[in-house]
Amino acid sequence: MEAYAAGQRLFGENRPQELAAKVPLMPADVRWHFIGHLQTNKLKMVLPYVSMVQSIDSVHLLEAVDQWCCREGKVMDVLLELHLGAEETKHGLSEEEIRAILSESSRFAGVRFRGLMGMATHTENESLIRADFGRIQALMQDLQAGFPGLDGFDQLSIGMSEDWTLALDYGATLIRIGTAIFGEREY
Repeated sequence: MEAYAAGQRLFGENRPQELAAKVPLMPADVRWHFIGHLQTNKLKMVLPYVSMVQSIDSVHLLEAVDQWCCREGKVMDVLLELHLGAEETKHGLSEEEIRAILSESSRFAGVRFRGLMGMATHTENESLIRADFGRIQALMQDLQAGFPGLDGFDQLSIGMSEDWTLALDYGATLIRIGTAIFGEREY
């Protein structure tokens, strides 16, 4: 509520259960983005409340979100998550998968492709982080040129609490800085 009182109206959440618990506690003018890994069995906990899913990390998830939205008469803004970092535990699509999805974008009536999301390798090596951000920025520019019919494909969600200042150098339009604002999560 302190962030809301300071003027913040866009909040991101990365856990379905926490989103479902927070939404009823916040004023109606708050917009929510889902920013974490989303399992298809949790869609009903997330999609009714968010204006964007920033973490479409598989074709299977994209198809499930599209089907849910079509059934509900809703169009959901989505970001396609590029698997950027070196860690194998990270989720995301390959560049080839993203191109294939966008080449078939008209078959997804329940989603609107707004851009890309990515997480740099978790490291203190600034040159590696910059290389990751440079790669996603280059892909974004290439996709914008290659798919000019994608209206509103202009969002680049990169940068988190530890690397957001670097992300701004690479065109970030959305940054995920919850830890810097609210502190470490307590489990």
